Amino acid sequence: MTAPLVLDPARTALVLVDLMDRIVALPLAPRGGTEVLSVAEKLADGFRAAGALVVLVRVERPGVAEQPPGSGLVAGLLRDGDVEIVKRTIGAFHGTGLDDRLRERGVTTLVLGGIATNLGVESTARAAGDLGYDLVFVEDAMTALTEPEHEASIRLDFPRLGTVATAGRVRFGGDGGDD
Repeated sequence: MTAPLVLDPARTALVLVDLMDRIVALPLAPRGGTEVLSVAEKLADGFRAAGALVVLVRVERPGVAEQPPGSGLVAGLLRDGDVEIVKRTIGAFHGTGLDDRLRERGVTTLVLGGIATNLGVESTARAAGDLGYDLVFVEDAMTALTEPEHEASIRLDFPRLGTVATAGRVRFGGDGGDD
């Protein structure tokens, strides 16, 4: 068994990218959107229970009068105390105030998941790395349009930017945790 990643809840945030009905419903690989959503919801519950911040990011298309149906976060995902970020680019940092909101709370480590691995998640991670955040990538809480795209990020890019782990390895100091 691989050792748990023990994180400080006061300095860690879970950042979940584009868990919106219209994106979760896409044909995705290596796992379906509902499977990713299930893992992400469990992670978010664990973060909230530990007192760690949960950030939910969704995209809006710029320059359109009305967003396509299914453009809100999946129902029930956003809870009191969470931060919702609306992005208009691939990544979650540009023009959103996310960095300021994280720094106000003393966050230094980001745990990332969402859809698509190689687009919204990776773009957010690259910006976060440039801003000095420590990064953890929860492989089973993300997926892409194709398996090769997902695998390229997970196997080639993310190990250079941070730590790749499964949801079952993520723990908080003093947390016995359940898988």
